[in-house]
Amino acid sequence: MTTTQLINQIKKKQSFLCIGLDVDLDKIPKHLLKEEDPIFAFNKAIIDATHHLCVAYKPNTAFYEAYGIKGWQALEKTINYLNKNHPDIYTIADAKRGDIGNTSTMYAKAFFDDLGFDSVTVAPYMGKDSVEPFLAFKDKHTILLALTSNQGAYDFQTKTVDGVEVYKEVLKISKTWKNSENLMYVVGATKAEYLAEIRQIIPENFLLVPGVGAQGGDLQDVCKYGMTDDVGLLINSSRGIIYASQSEDFAEAATNKALALQAEMKEILAK
Repeated sequence: MTTTQLINQIKKKQSFLCIGLDVDLDKIPKHLLKEEDPIFAFNKAIIDATHHLCVAYKPNTAFYEAYGIKGWQALEKTINYLNKNHPDIYTIADAKRGDIGNTSTMYAKAFFDDLGFDSVTVAPYMGKDSVEPFLAFKDKHTILLALTSNQGAYDFQTKTVDGVEVYKEVLKISKTWKNSENLMYVVGATKAEYLAEIRQIIPENFLLVPGVGAQGGDLQDVCKYGMTDDVGLLINSSRGIIYASQSEDFAEAATNKALALQAEMKEILAK
């Protein structure tokens, strides 16, 4: 999916909501455990209930890899279901890969060619030769970890080297890489106060913003400092939506939580 197609979906749905599909079998409604594939059954129900309210879904691959081959098969079923039934929805493989050369190329092929995701999250620590293999894929995006929402982000990302914070150096240098127009960036909602300076470095790139909801990030602050003329934001909510209920009404509860966020986004877009 191209950036233009994504922007068109945002305008059409009046939403820039991304829903994280982080499936934990200990948290899903117990009646689904009787299903042949409880992970896919849960995802399908969430997608069916919320697809009209969001523009993206983001499965975190760790929640599938943890269940071995059955988990990976559930991930494949989920992305196939999305691509077949909702091809207008943007898909993110939250895999946080990071390696060099041929290994990165193989990671990229796995998520872009085999599974058919629109984008994948990638760690920048090993530099351009670990990221450019992902950027080489046409109409696919690489979402670079820039300033994350976890407490450990302060261990390295905000440290100053030669007078410049490391995350700012990541942003600046990444703009020089081949096909950098295919870059998006992860910036945590709990770091909203940094967004104004981030936008001075990358004024137009889309930002994937986790941390709204369960982690305490504020949507209004993120939009105030991070929004562009084309919105430029994908606001992710995972647990706050998909685990709104652990009873048989879980899909309806997810709809209500997603609708509340979408309504707030619609109001912001109308300003």
